[in-house]
Amino acid sequence: MPPIINYENKTVVVTGAATGVGAALIERLRAAQAERIIALDIKPCTGPVDQFILADLSDPFAVDDAIRQLPDSIDVLFNNAGVAATLPTPIVMGVNVLAPRRLIEGLQHRMPPRSAVVNTASTAGWGFMERMTQIFELLAIDDWRRSLEWVEAHPELTQNPYGFSKECAQVLTLLQAAPLAKRGIRINSVCPGLIDTPLIADFQTSMGTPILDWMTSQSGGRKATPAEIADALAFLGSDAASYINGTNLLIDNGFSAAITTNQIDYSSMPAVDALTNSSG
Repeated sequence: MPPIINYENKTVVVTGAATGVGAALIERLRAAQAERIIALDIKPCTGPVDQFILADLSDPFAVDDAIRQLPDSIDVLFNNAGVAATLPTPIVMGVNVLAPRRLIEGLQHRMPPRSAVVNTASTAGWGFMERMTQIFELLAIDDWRRSLEWVEAHPELTQNPYGFSKECAQVLTLLQAAPLAKRGIRINSVCPGLIDTPLIADFQTSMGTPILDWMTSQSGGRKATPAEIADALAFLGSDAASYINGTNLLIDNGFSAAITTNQIDYSSMPAVDALTNSSG
């Protein structure tokens, strides 16, 4: 019996492949016999890839240049790159939302039936339903510059730019599911909670260590490993997930479930003023 997650004869593209979840995903895909792995990142990628494209995904011209360098046939696109709110809002929105959308638009015509797109969103995008109308309005703008102008004109939505960007990532997944399905392409996202990666230092800066420690305590006492998230990404991109489309998969060890069912210990949550002071 062949392995459940098998990438034999498949060409895959992974953004944000140099470290953390992306690096773990590269290893997972290689173990799953991927024929060709192409990595996009702003930092050099030392993993077992077949092609590396240096790309600043906050720059639309760099994204377009990367698209031109990619092959004519792509089986799976992993929009995994992401940045935290320690960077300016235009960069956060560019890397976390506009670049994935541009890659999907630019590559879907090269993706054969039974191919897949997998986005890396976050549990930080949990509240997208409250802002669905505004997110629809933003995602309907097909120009990068005008999209950022819209964001600048709605500062009330980007007080937490990372959270809003991940709300947009989840809605992007939902919006693209039906039109891509007509081409035989699936699209899903993973929504991790806290992950033990180098990016955690940025979240300590933007959110504060006390709230991260509290979230960890409410998530079984540990953060996810990059490999645990990579396994979920690899599954959703594989033929084993052939009937899964338009899903935002929570990977947070039950943290969101506990919130939904009122089983969180809020008595130990850091005070609001502490969170405000630590968020910068």
